[in-house]
Amino acid sequence: MYLLGYDIGSSSVKASLVDADSGKCLASAFYPKQEAEILAPQAGWAEQHPAMWWENLKLATADVLCSSHVDKEDIKAIGISYQMHGLVCVDKYQQVLRPAIIWCDSRAVNIGQKAFDELGANVCLSHLLNSPGNFTASKLAWVKLHEPKIFERIDKFMLPGDYIAMKMTGNVCTTISGLSEGMLWDFKNNKLAGFLLDYYGIDSSMIADIVPTFGNQGTINKSAAQELGLKEGTIVSYRAGDQPNNALSLNVFNPGEIAATAGTSGVVYGVTEKTNFDPLSRVNTFAHVNHTNQLNRLGILLCINGTGILNSWMHHQVTPDIDYPDMDRMASSVPVGSDGLVVMPFGNGAERVLQNKELGCSIHGLNFNKHEAKHMLRASQEGIVFSFCYGMEIMKQMGLDIQRIHAGRANMFKSALFCDTLATVSGAIIDVYKTDGSVGAAKGAGLGAGVYCGHNEAFASLECQAHFEPQMLSKDEYYSAYQHWKTVLNKEL
Repeated sequence: MYLLGYDIGSSSVKASLVDADSGKCLASAFYPKQEAEILAPQAGWAEQHPAMWWENLKLATADVLCSSHVDKEDIKAIGISYQMHGLVCVDKYQQVLRPAIIWCDSRAVNIGQKAFDELGANVCLSHLLNSPGNFTASKLAWVKLHEPKIFERIDKFMLPGDYIAMKMTGNVCTTISGLSEGMLWDFKNNKLAGFLLDYYGIDSSMIADIVPTFGNQGTINKSAAQELGLKEGTIVSYRAGDQPNNALSLNVFNPGEIAATAGTSGVVYGVTEKTNFDPLSRVNTFAHVNHTNQLNRLGILLCINGTGILNSWMHHQVTPDIDYPDMDRMASSVPVGSDGLVVMPFGNGAERVLQNKELGCSIHGLNFNKHEAKHMLRASQEGIVFSFCYGMEIMKQMGLDIQRIHAGRANMFKSALFCDTLATVSGAIIDVYKTDGSVGAAKGAGLGAGVYCGHNEAFASLECQAHFEPQMLSKDEYYSAYQHWKTVLNKEL
């Protein structure tokens, strides 16, 4: 028996096939092989064509089926992880009406802020646990305001994962976790956030039907089965946004457990049972994958937009002739603090942790007679770590006790320098595991299909590959560098 998981990212679509009994991943594939295009018609905008996700999903599926030699009849269930906070609009024929407005698009910042100011902080924070901000509901309000002819044709709007599930099953549905990430769930009353829909003039009929995060969300229809090479009738039994799903992938379900990623953007995600929020919405609270009306499980999410994308930019623009491991070796030859060089990693749109300010990436203290490419590489990694720690201070103020961080062995967490720096500055132990979002989505599908009796059984095979503890001998040096970075940041703010 096998489980198929997908991770619909902004850089690529990845598919993984997991043996349900052993928990081992038999085959994985991702497309495109170069980072997927993000359209930016104007500064601060970020769009992608949903059809591109579907085409890449088909390629990844064909690759996995071919390399694994698994019979499609033996695939029990499908799970979907997806880039959060996006907006896909379709008409009554399920045809996409405009490119998707994706997570790092900041065009709706002012719309969300206006809603927060006019509805009132107490109302928004007590019901949504956040400001309406630049999330999906505000993005749809932008479409209503600026593209009224398109808005009039919208039958349903959805998140990227909802779109993929619709293409597979023909059903238009979503989850409470998904609604919460779009600012569409009222936690105080455990229902749709009708007050925000009314404020924006959005009819609730445009919202997809609500289904459980785990369970039968529809079955692969004939058309999708032919396109994907899968068995008609295979169930889709799990979906979640990429960060709640990353936590699931690392078996992070319970209060006090912490997960982190550092791909294009960087995230620290902590689970709590307390209905809590940051008064300034610098970090955000959403429904976790196992949240129900009976079991309060919320994820407090810190997002830094410019993390791995900064490291990638450095690779392509500063050191194009060497690979990432060599970049790490170069950076490691520089002392802690990068000889006074400071990099602010905020070059990928408005940052919620900075109250939706768009500072851009900046370099401070550059000395042409002292600093080299290796200093730029280290200062960039330190800047990413320091931005994490800056946000984690806010999370700690909300009651999270960050003592151990679980991360998948991918992107920045492949770098020992990055992990050592993060462990030392934050004071947390870091355990790095062999897993990823698509494998997690496959196991989530197993939970939703009843293959596993619980999450501990589903993730019994989770393998820790690296362990990092704070470097006490150099802690003062790291702390001093972090304080210097914060001083520069405060001047920018």
